[in-house]
Amino acid sequence: MPRIVLVYPQIPPNTGNIARTCAATNTELHLVGPLGFELSDRYLKRAGLDYWPHVNLHYHNSLEEFLRWHQQQGGRLLGFSVRGRCPYLKWTFQDSDWLLFGSETEGLPKYLLADCHETLYIPMTHPQVRSLNLSVSVTIGLFEARRQLNLG
Repeated sequence: MPRIVLVYPQIPPNTGNIARTCAATNTELHLVGPLGFELSDRYLKRAGLDYWPHVNLHYHNSLEEFLRWHQQQGGRLLGFSVRGRCPYLKWTFQDSDWLLFGSETEGLPKYLLADCHETLYIPMTHPQVRSLNLSVSVTIGLFEARRQLNLG
């Protein structure tokens, strides 16, 4: 099953909402620090409601630590970015994919995007809108991968 990776998330309610989506879909959630909040943050816990015990959560202190973990696990790194090369709807997802999302303010670091198997973007038709909310973007990417993989 695809996994969600948040690299340097900054806003607790976004991460809490993503955690709730991951709990509902039994999807691994990987948080890569440093985070812009503490894992004990009340807004994070409030957004995740009482679903935190059901989240398959992995915390990595640094991007380097996460990349070592990923190397041991295998699978493709797919970076979601407004600067992506391929629309997410034209991509064929695999069960072992890692869906990477960057911080709300900076996105994924350029050097990480360069190391991804592919970079994907969510098309937006209004030229004045730069990006979608992080939790919305994660949900769009995850549910398209689940649809393609017949995961319900």
